[in-house]
Amino acid sequence: MRRTRRLTRHTGMVAAMLACLPLAACSAGSTATGSAGKNSLNIGLTAEPANFDFTKTEGAAIPQALLNNVYENLVKLDQSGKVRPQLATSWSLSKDRRTYTFQLVKNAKFSDGAPFTAEDAKFSIDRVPTDWTLVQKAQMDVVDTVRAVSPTELKVTLKRPSNDWLYRMTTRVGAMFSRTGVKKLATEPVGTGPYVVKRWNRGDSITLARRDGYWGREPYFKSVTLKYFKDPTAMNNALLTGTINVIGQMQSPDSLYRFENNPKYKVIEGTTNGEVVLSLNNGSGPMKNPKARQAVRYAIDHKALMDTCWGGRGKLIGSMVPPTDPWYQNLTNQYPYDRDKAKKLLKESGQAGRTLRLRLPTLPYATACGTVVKSQLEQAGFKVKLDQLEFPAAWLTTVFKSADYDMSIIGHVEPRDMQTVFGAKTAYTRYDNPEFRALLKKADQGSQREQITSMRAAARLLSKDAAADWLFLLPNLMVADKSITGLPVNSVSESLDLTGLGRS
Repeated sequence: MRRTRRLTRHTGMVAAMLACLPLAACSAGSTATGSAGKNSLNIGLTAEPANFDFTKTEGAAIPQALLNNVYENLVKLDQSGKVRPQLATSWSLSKDRRTYTFQLVKNAKFSDGAPFTAEDAKFSIDRVPTDWTLVQKAQMDVVDTVRAVSPTELKVTLKRPSNDWLYRMTTRVGAMFSRTGVKKLATEPVGTGPYVVKRWNRGDSITLARRDGYWGREPYFKSVTLKYFKDPTAMNNALLTGTINVIGQMQSPDSLYRFENNPKYKVIEGTTNGEVVLSLNNGSGPMKNPKARQAVRYAIDHKALMDTCWGGRGKLIGSMVPPTDPWYQNLTNQYPYDRDKAKKLLKESGQAGRTLRLRLPTLPYATACGTVVKSQLEQAGFKVKLDQLEFPAAWLTTVFKSADYDMSIIGHVEPRDMQTVFGAKTAYTRYDNPEFRALLKKADQGSQREQITSMRAAARLLSKDAAADWLFLLPNLMVADKSITGLPVNSVSESLDLTGLGRS
C-alpha cells in the first residue's frame, strides 16, 4: 500500500480543555488580545490545562493546542477522517500486515534548530512505553521493533497485525519529539510545526507565533492567541466587541441567535468526537449494581435533556461511537426513556435508599446538564447529591485518577476512545468485562470487515451492560468573523489545527 504526500493543511477542532504554564517569554501584565492586525487571530476557548506536557498530563487540552501547530506526526487526519502524510511523505505495509516502512521529509527541523530524522522518529515511538505515564501509552504496546534504516527511512514492526496502530499515530502518541528537546516539555515544547509558544498569561491566554524556517507551507496567520473564558457570556461578548475573532466552541447554544442573523458573523455547525458521558462507577458504590445502572439509563429523557441544557444542538447516539467512525450504529433504542421501568429496577437493585454522588467538573455543558440529570433521576426515585469540582485539577485527581465518585459528566473528545475509557479495568469507569476486551482485540487483529463487526458488537455490549449513559454527542459549534476562512465543519481529531485558517 502506498500513500502520496499532500502538503495541504486541514483543520480539526475538539471541544476540549486547554492548558499552559508560565514561560520565560511571558511579560507581566501583557495582553494577548485586543485590536489584532490582519495577520493575527484571537480564538476564544473554554478551559486551560495545567501544562504543555501531554506525555504525563491527562486531558485533551494540550494536544488541542499543540498538535499540528507546534508538534507534528508522521501522519495526520484530514477532515474526512482519513489518514494522510505529514512528516512521512509515504508509507508501505508488508504482506503480513506487521511492518510499516515510512519515507520521511528531508528538510524538516525542530524549533530548537535540530534536524528531524528517522532517529528522532524512533526515539519518539520508543519513549512512549518507557517515559509516558498516560493510559494512552498502551496504544504503543503492539510495537515490537523500530529501526532507523536511514535518515529518511523508518521501519516499524508490530507484534501482530493491528488495524488501530496507524490511526493512533495521528494522535498525541504519534507526536514527533526532538532527541534534544524533551527535558522541559511542561514549559518549553519543541516540535517541527509551523508555530512556537511565544507567550502564556496563565489564566488568560496562550500566544503562538509563526516561526521562520518551517519546512512546509507557511500558515496565513503570523500570530494566534488562544483566549480562555470560564463564562460563556463573556466569550460571546468578546466576539461581539472584537476582542476575539472566533468562538472555538460555543458553550451557550441558546445564545446563537445573537450571531445567526448578523451579517458580520458566520456560524458553523457540524459534529465532533465529543461524547457527553454520564459516567458511572462500575467498580464501587451504588453503581456497581447492574440493575441500578440500568435504572439510571431508563430514567434519563435524553431529548428533553439535550433540549434543556444544550439548546437542542447535538445528536443522540446511545453509545461511545460517533457517526464519523465506520462502526457507528444508533443504539438510542436500547434504553428508551421509561420512568416506571427505572423505578422498578431501582427497587430491585436494593440501592433505592442510597445517595448518589454526582460529581461534576466546572465546565459549562457539565454544570448545565448536571442539574437536569439530577432532576430526572430524582423523579425516578433516586437520591442525588450534586457537587462541583474545579476543572481540570480537582476533577482529574478526584474522579479520573481516584474514582472517588458514583456519577459524573464529562465530554470525552479523544477520537476512538471507547477502548481508552472502558477497555482497562483500571480506567476511572472501572468497567471490567473480559468479553468486551476480547471483542476489542478481535477488532484490532482482524480484517477491516471484522473490525467493523467486532467494534459494533463491543459498543452494543457496552451499552447493554449500562457501563455508562451517553447523554448526547457535542456539536461542533463555532462562530467567527465573516472574514475568517478554513474553519472546519466537523471535528475529527484532537487538534485545533491552525494551519489551514485564513482571512478573506
